[in-house]
Amino acid sequence: MERHSENPSTDQLDSENELSEHFEATIARDRRIEPRDWMPEGYRKTMIRQIAQHAHSEIIGMQPEGNWITRAPSLRRKAILLAKVQDEAGHGMYLYSAAETLGAGRAGLTRMLITGRQKYSSIFNYPTLSYADVGVIGWLVDGAAICNQVPLCRSSYGPYARAMVRICKEESFHQRQGYELLLTMMRGTAGQRAMVQESVDRFWWPSLMMFGPPDDQSPNTERSMAWGIKRHTNDELRQRFVDMTVPQAGKLGVTLPDPGLRWNADRGHYDFGEVDWAEFRAVVGGAGPCNAERIARRRAAHQEGEWVREAAMAHAAKNHDDPERGGAAAEAAR
Repeated sequence: MERHSENPSTDQLDSENELSEHFEATIARDRRIEPRDWMPEGYRKTMIRQIAQHAHSEIIGMQPEGNWITRAPSLRRKAILLAKVQDEAGHGMYLYSAAETLGAGRAGLTRMLITGRQKYSSIFNYPTLSYADVGVIGWLVDGAAICNQVPLCRSSYGPYARAMVRICKEESFHQRQGYELLLTMMRGTAGQRAMVQESVDRFWWPSLMMFGPPDDQSPNTERSMAWGIKRHTNDELRQRFVDMTVPQAGKLGVTLPDPGLRWNADRGHYDFGEVDWAEFRAVVGGAGPCNAERIARRRAAHQEGEWVREAAMAHAAKNHDDPERGGAAAEAAR
């Protein structure tokens, strides 16, 4: 079914002032901005930056766990991990498609990623050293992603918000899979329990960094909140994640590596220690343990797939030149 925006088209409004006023009124009414609606250039650029960073994170995020598919301990665990990595590829494609509605082509965004001109989540620049990391990524990393992304289902930009609905459902499933794996390992041998604890020790603080810098150091939060792109600040989401995760850690029987972590009855929240923001800035800036490795692998995959893209384009062009053939192909696809 064709989707129609509630907003009038550009030619129905007389001036840029009217367009701007209508845009602001749409945001104020908590309505969606759609691709054919007028939007300020700053809004468009902000949306491209956020959606692209999210898409890149999904694609790069396939690498850390993908390393363990062949080494998973059973066929069932291999299948679970393979399905999760496949989901992440799909998330990246949904998000690149959303960015395309803003005029940002997928090929251009990929070039910006592999040349270091666009970022992805800092968490994926840490190595996966043991199989327990697969579970901890599911529990902590996907758990942090859920905290951050569920509010984005109400983001002001329609294509992004709608993509997030399906992504969040699948991320929730991934989080439960990770937690189930850790529960299984924690019921196992002393060596397995030690492996889980060591992995938690490595991933706890990088997981807190996933929400971005503190609010007073975040250059984009205020504008994104005003435009309805984000619904909560970085620090609010970080606190929500800590409050959600501490009880889960107790059920698992692991210790979170923060001596300052304690319940504050006056605030009704957990207090927690200070994140190492110098480490965060270093990783975001390209000096993390796996930054170079992740980009090099993504660049190589892009280059090795060039012949596939060329063949697909040639096939599409051939079908375009032959309407009868193209029609038959379209009918077969249905």
